[in-house]
Amino acid sequence: MKSSIWKFTKRGLLLLLILLTIFIINLLWFKPFSINHFYTKIFVEFAMKSPQMVAGMGSKLWHYDQLDDNSQQANDESLELLKKDYAMFKRYDRDDYSGQDLISYDVLDDFLRGQMEDIQYENYGYSQSQKGGNYMGIISFMKNIHKIEDQSDAEDYISRLSQIGTSFDNTLIQVKIEQDNGVIPPDFIIKKMLVNMHNIRDPDLQDNEFVKDFMAKVDKLEEIDLQTKTKLQQDMKKQMLEVVQPAYDRMIAFYEDLLTKADSNAGVWKFPNGDEYYQHQIKASTTTNYTAEYLHNLGLREVDRIVAEIKTLLKEQGYETELNPIGKILNDMSKDPRFLYDDSDEGRQQVIADYQTIIDEIDAKMPEYFAILPKGKVEVKPVPKYKEKTAAGGYYESPSMDGSRPGRFYANLYDLSATPKFAMNTLAYHEAIPGHHFQLAIQNELEGLPMFRSFMGSTSYIEGWALYAERLAWEAGFEQDPFTNIGRLQAELLRAVRLVVDTGIHHKKWTREQAIKYMSETTGFADSDVESEIERYIVWPGQALAYKVGMIKILELREKAQNELGDKFDIRQFHKAVLENGSLPLTMLEQQIDAYIEKTLTKA
Repeated sequence: MKSSIWKFTKRGLLLLLILLTIFIINLLWFKPFSINHFYTKIFVEFAMKSPQMVAGMGSKLWHYDQLDDNSQQANDESLELLKKDYAMFKRYDRDDYSGQDLISYDVLDDFLRGQMEDIQYENYGYSQSQKGGNYMGIISFMKNIHKIEDQSDAEDYISRLSQIGTSFDNTLIQVKIEQDNGVIPPDFIIKKMLVNMHNIRDPDLQDNEFVKDFMAKVDKLEEIDLQTKTKLQQDMKKQMLEVVQPAYDRMIAFYEDLLTKADSNAGVWKFPNGDEYYQHQIKASTTTNYTAEYLHNLGLREVDRIVAEIKTLLKEQGYETELNPIGKILNDMSKDPRFLYDDSDEGRQQVIADYQTIIDEIDAKMPEYFAILPKGKVEVKPVPKYKEKTAAGGYYESPSMDGSRPGRFYANLYDLSATPKFAMNTLAYHEAIPGHHFQLAIQNELEGLPMFRSFMGSTSYIEGWALYAERLAWEAGFEQDPFTNIGRLQAELLRAVRLVVDTGIHHKKWTREQAIKYMSETTGFADSDVESEIERYIVWPGQALAYKVGMIKILELREKAQNELGDKFDIRQFHKAVLENGSLPLTMLEQQIDAYIEKTLTKA
């Protein structure tokens, strides 16, 4: 009897194994049986090619000892896979889907189509800049993503360090291809990059960011003895001396040579087919077909409107607004001692504490405005010192999907004169609550949807929402102090100015100095901020256009919902309709708001 049962069990297991094998083969090499399986296939392919992405999700299950393969061969293979996947995707009939299935179809279609359109510009843009790239990203990854919870994790950390030389060499191969295509950063950008590289490379070994991070993490391990810790630290330093530091030396030498070949022209108009590339960037960032000329003029109109509102508030506070440019008045305000922190360690600690208080206070009121709230919290951290000189005033980092890492708002403490108190609320609302943290954390927490929906993002939606969040905070009763309200309007003015200077640089051939002068005179921001902002637009063409375009669209959709729903309009449900599907292209967002309006009217 037992023999018969075992034979039956073996046959059942064999059948299950055969069916599983057929499923996996079908999933990975043929058109999957269902589109949901195809979504799984896409995600599995991305994950298999990116151990760093998997680690960013909070998982150690996939090559935790490996960096991503960024070789030219791997890039070529990814490109061919993209073409095959898109062709396979189009074999699914869109008419077969509805509801969230249809949204998923359209989101992936938009993403893959955009990736296909990117192919013709794959060697355009700057893969390395003063704002980021492999030479900076690897530190952020090791410090913020690679957890060390046991000896094996520490050994994996060392293994990843051993691969940095190959990774950097592959990066330089890509940069050389860009160079051969006439894509060379301006000389002033390369100089900033070299400063960043030296800031990472030059400190003594014990002060190196990698070493300090590794030592701190290993020191916390209680289950391993001192001898083992010492051995791990020695192995780590060996990789630093033999692999990591020489890799940075090669990177520095390359860019020192490239500096001799660079010019000072700021815009991508200087690239072969630069105008077409810029229009492509506009479409990719804003998900619209707006032209550079249209956006430039839109920016000028918005600047005039916002400046008029600021002048009204300044006059009420006794400022003379007719004799002095608005930028000068705002700049003088930012230097007023009553709005500044002490330039000291204590002052910097107070900035972090005050940001956390601002965030916690508004978080408590948000249930009145949102029918959907993120589970994860947000904490404030200082921007790491190695990049604070060229980083923005603040930025946000999403929480891990497993909840082990909260959302983080990084505040730049390099130049405290660039952090006047009247501007802090708006920055916190933009980067944290109800801005990026609400939108991105909610997106990460979506359930029952294909995994890619948690990762893909439209810049115009993401940044448009964050800028909308600044205004929402004011509407919710925050920023009522006239100076804090001026800070809000100054921040919105910045986004309007971005429309002008981004198109000015890349379409109208403005110089770096022209753009800095216009932004400084118009916004009144600290010189260090203005310089950093303008140089950001130079290396990320079109990205800065997305903020105002996205905000305007969300406000237009809210006004449309209010007009059509009347007393049935509920701000909580409107925000739910905006956020519950994750990041969408603006055209798709409009479709979802139309559906929300129709559904609400039907219920009535």
